[in-house]
Amino acid sequence: MAKAPVLTPRADDFPRWYQDLIAKAELADNGPVRGTMVIRPYGYGLWERMQAEMDTRIKETGTQNAYFPLLIPQSYLTREADHVEGFAPELAVVTHGGGKELEEPAVVRPTSEMIVNDYFAKWVQSYRDLPLLINQWANVVRWELRPRLFLRTTEFLWQEGHTAHATYEEARAFASRIHREVYEDFMVNVLAMDVVPGRKTVRERFAGAVNTLTLEGMMGDGKALQMATSHELGQNFAKAFNTRYLSREGTQELVWQTSWGSTTRMIGALVMMHGDDHGLRVPPRLAQTQVVVLAIKGDDAVLAKVREVGDQLRAAGLRVHVDDRTDTPFGRRAVDWELKGVPVRVEVGPRDLEHGTAMLARRIPGGKEPVSLDALAGLLPALLEEDQALLLRQSRERRESRTSDVSTIEEAVEVAGAGGWARVPWAVLGEEGEARLGEQAVTVRCLVAEDGSVPDADDAPGNVAIVARAY
Repeated sequence: MAKAPVLTPRADDFPRWYQDLIAKAELADNGPVRGTMVIRPYGYGLWERMQAEMDTRIKETGTQNAYFPLLIPQSYLTREADHVEGFAPELAVVTHGGGKELEEPAVVRPTSEMIVNDYFAKWVQSYRDLPLLINQWANVVRWELRPRLFLRTTEFLWQEGHTAHATYEEARAFASRIHREVYEDFMVNVLAMDVVPGRKTVRERFAGAVNTLTLEGMMGDGKALQMATSHELGQNFAKAFNTRYLSREGTQELVWQTSWGSTTRMIGALVMMHGDDHGLRVPPRLAQTQVVVLAIKGDDAVLAKVREVGDQLRAAGLRVHVDDRTDTPFGRRAVDWELKGVPVRVEVGPRDLEHGTAMLARRIPGGKEPVSLDALAGLLPALLEEDQALLLRQSRERRESRTSDVSTIEEAVEVAGAGGWARVPWAVLGEEGEARLGEQAVTVRCLVAEDGSVPDADDAPGNVAIVARAY
């Protein structure tokens, strides 16, 4: 009988394949409360690498990290009408604490615009206090009716940036800068994900924002996933919290604001965009382990050599793990590392030592070949960069091959239903057409200009709607 596959084949059942991979690559488990998750060490290691790369980019914009409370007085959420309406169905509310009913219920943070703005109003007095650029790494709770690990969970991890500026132009430019220099740069150059930068429609805009910029990625099944968003908040929250500053001219002015965020959803995107029937494929620039050096047998000489090779590769600047657990069968360990998507395996056994070689297995393009042990440190950095570029190219080719230009709503629905993306002129679609798409579980992911750039306005001439089914 044929041996059963480790994972459900993607072509047979993509959702089941996704759940299998999350479990068998030891990324996460379901938590004890419906919709929550336990992120396991390997999955959390991916998040730590994402945090480190993004945090560096965020700080390069002049933004500083801070932390705000998890519990927010419920009355805060009534101050900005669109915001509270947008989040009301997802709120978790604490009504009792210390064995007593609270005088005022507290909302478990769904996002921090409200509490951040309460403090911005205290901290901003003069034009000298601006711009005020704050980011926090935190958890949030949004009561999710249809949970799926990493993609939609009741509690998830994220970063959320909040800024205040003296002018509309400064705020708008900063939201765009975060969109390009933090999110798009990270996703393309670290996650190796081809993403489409665009502008959300009014229907899809963040609650309380005047404009939302988004990055949309195509997953392996052709569905879209919103990867990160950057919002222009205008003066909506400044009016609600009376956040004013004394201008150079001596007048009291309302600030202009932005907020922006990305989440552990990116781990789900990593699985669905780069994974295959053998498991994860982790981009080398992201991978917490770029190279695993495996001892095939517990021979003393082999164990000494794999540890020596590990040290040499670390000295060459690579992130390396030495797997010398020879009490566990080699085949099982090799499959586990393949599932986890480590870009390169260096396998060393007694016969390899005799020839001064190791077996080099590359996870991303596939294939194995013997390589001189002495050549590894000089060879691997270039191979890892090749693999990084290959993942990005495959991601782009998938999106381009499965995106069609259409001219009617019916054609857009047909393309989306077949697992692709449609490009349709916004002038043809409009808000009425967008509503009709929604009836078929199809959404406008974003608006782009004819040349693929981000449009300056919802109704700019030549705007094109990117239409798809989405997670």
